[in-house]
Amino acid sequence: MTTGVSPQHNFLSTNGVRLHYVRQGQGPLMLFLHGFPEFWYSWRHQLNAFAADYTCVALDLRGYNDSDKPEGLDAYRLDVLVDDVRGAIEALGYDRAILVGHDWGGAIAWAFAYTYPQLLESLIVMNIPHPAKFAEGLRTPQQLIKSWYIGLFQLPLLPELLLQAGNYWLIEQALRGMAIDKSTFSDADLDRYKTAAAKPGALTAMVNYYRAFALSGQWQQSWGVLAVPTLMIWGEDDAALGKELSTGTEAYVSNLRLRYIPQCSHWVQQERPQQVNAFITEFLALQP
Repeated sequence: MTTGVSPQHNFLSTNGVRLHYVRQGQGPLMLFLHGFPEFWYSWRHQLNAFAADYTCVALDLRGYNDSDKPEGLDAYRLDVLVDDVRGAIEALGYDRAILVGHDWGGAIAWAFAYTYPQLLESLIVMNIPHPAKFAEGLRTPQQLIKSWYIGLFQLPLLPELLLQAGNYWLIEQALRGMAIDKSTFSDADLDRYKTAAAKPGALTAMVNYYRAFALSGQWQQSWGVLAVPTLMIWGEDDAALGKELSTGTEAYVSNLRLRYIPQCSHWVQQERPQQVNAFITEFLALQP
């Protein structure tokens, strides 16, 4: 279902930063967190689909697009990003949310669910493993090879120069190049992602997520069993994160639904939006 109502752009203040967001619809809060190298726009197909029943809000995470871009690695620690989300829910006038995350947004969503489970109605994550499974995966040769770029991103300056080179060619390769269906990203879509990445301070902020992640060791902690109802959606042909990282998640989540989409890349909610939206609709209908 689509609403025909255009999304509204606005800003909120949380945790010492001002975040840009797009809002569409009315009802319970469905809060969307994007990944790298994206911004709110990656959720365009979901905003329109769910706005008839929910207040759909897609944030630009700190450092991205039109949100503030604080300096220093400490500004991009996982616990800081989690508190951004807590403050965003409050600033939007809600005390609970359905939290939807993909890639880095999914990593934040996992950590948020453990830190503030009382603030969640449910959790929906896409192509991002449970943190315990990701830590386990990084001890295997196959995932270390796929995650080679995390090592590159630890270097000063070079990652930003590489991402910027050739009219942001690497960003185009990450998006269209990794997609199974190349028509997922039109030239206009790619231009929007490049324009967002070109904003002053954005590239360094985006890479700082990985730098802070490597230094913090926060994902190496012990993780209990999460009771928040959770849906995991996984595009099976993800070049960055192996499908095997999704198996065994039920050991860490007591109420888990796992849905795979074959012949689909890491960019699952953009490449197969109808299937993703159907899985979300099915999952939410089962919640009390």
